Amino acid sequence: MKITRQDSAQKLIDYLHHKITAAELVDWAETVMMEGDFEEEHLEVLREIISRLGLADVRAFGLTWDDCEDYLSRLGYKVRVTVAETPAAQW
Repeated sequence: MKITRQDSAQKLIDYLHHKITAAELVDWAETVMMEGDFEEEHLEVLREIISRLGLADVRAFGLTWDDCEDYLSRLGYKVRVTVAETPAAQW
């Protein structure tokens, strides 16, 4: 299976929406790097971003909000944040 920029962006989006954990994101990136079948058109950026995601569980590398925003931008996506107040009963 070829890994596309859309696949990579969706993993980051899932992480930011708490649909997957950081550990799951790292595991995915490590697996993808080993299998290494990337879409040719975006090979360089995909390899760079995914290899960096594979190191996100190492304290020295980590993964910040700015990193996610930068990676999504490089994959052709714009990040917008919506903040909503939770009902008082929930906090």
